[in-house]
Amino acid sequence: MTVAPARELVVKFHERCNIACDHCYMYEAADQGWRARPIRMAAPTVDRAAQRLGEHARAHGLGEVRVVLHGGEPLLAGVAAMESALRSFRDALPPGVRLEVAVQTNGILLTESFLALFREHGVRVGVSLDGDRVANDRHRRYANGRSSFDEALAGVERLRRPENAAIYGGLLCTIDLANDPVGTYESLIALGPPRIDFLLPHGNWAHPPPGLADRAAPPGAERRTNTPGAERRTGTPYADWLIAVFDRWYAAPRLETEVRILDSIMALLCGGVSRTELLGLRPPSAVVVESDGTYEGDDALKTTDSGPATGLSVHTHSLDDLLAHPAIAAGRRGLESLGPQCRACPVVTVCGGGLQAHRYSPGAPGGDFSRPSVYCEDLFALIGHVRQRLAADLLGLRR
Repeated sequence: MTVAPARELVVKFHERCNIACDHCYMYEAADQGWRARPIRMAAPTVDRAAQRLGEHARAHGLGEVRVVLHGGEPLLAGVAAMESALRSFRDALPPGVRLEVAVQTNGILLTESFLALFREHGVRVGVSLDGDRVANDRHRRYANGRSSFDEALAGVERLRRPENAAIYGGLLCTIDLANDPVGTYESLIALGPPRIDFLLPHGNWAHPPPGLADRAAPPGAERRTNTPGAERRTGTPYADWLIAVFDRWYAAPRLETEVRILDSIMALLCGGVSRTELLGLRPPSAVVVESDGTYEGDDALKTTDSGPATGLSVHTHSLDDLLAHPAIAAGRRGLESLGPQCRACPVVTVCGGGLQAHRYSPGAPGGDFSRPSVYCEDLFALIGHVRQRLAADLLGLRR
């Protein structure tokens, strides 16, 4: 069977952070491997990761690849180290291969020096912001409890200046059910992002996400939420939250911004492709390289007790070696990797079973990923709502 190539490297360029978000999957989840890894990726490791991506692009005839410089907080590495890494990845690719580079940051260190560097290299910058001050301060604070909102907002304001329009990648918001959905959307849209990513907080059947403690783990398994003090809710609260956003966004007289989860649902319902690995049946295109050069699977697997570790490294293994690893291959088999309940579901081609990490349940050695997503009911309700709105509009056009 032909294996789909990897087209994106998520590079853990700096594995510490300048704030202490309590919903962070990197530091607050089951996997604490970051403690044993280098704080910053060394230049020889960057070079080796770049070489692995270059050889993979050459072997598979790829015309375009993507690198996401991630963390922790990648800007903590400094401008000089960032510039060196950008040049390393560009120099390692075969002629004619287009390189797209993105940085995901909390925005606090987004100085004029970084912005000039990113303009020079065409680096798209995404900023993590959970809404207005009240919404953002629920989770994104400094370790001493101080708000990070003013510094983050200042970084976004610098990024959204006209000269930076080409590198403003958008805003990433982790959903909190305590935040008003329409108010959150409107506070983000006021910052002029070309795209908003609304993320479901990571959770699974052993560790339900906030608000879904009623979705029980198997008998005898320990149950806890990923956020201390999260209240118990029933029904489909995440669908309700996103439906409110969808109705506000879809009813606008003109397109205000892309909303990746909603755009992807509509595209999949119309026979297109998803722009997020949360949805659809296409194999994931991204792999993770940690600061010591080790390869890992989907970052979200850090929230499971099985973890994303592979034991492979850019220093000793190619990307093809990684894609053949059983743990990685299992998550890239599309419909075949899902359990019978998902395979029989009428919306499986749209939801794709949800993220692999959200299907995790303890039991089998290494965990069981054959259950539906812990967000199954929410995804089903959200997809159904979007489908009804699209169908009503199509029927209206035919009359």
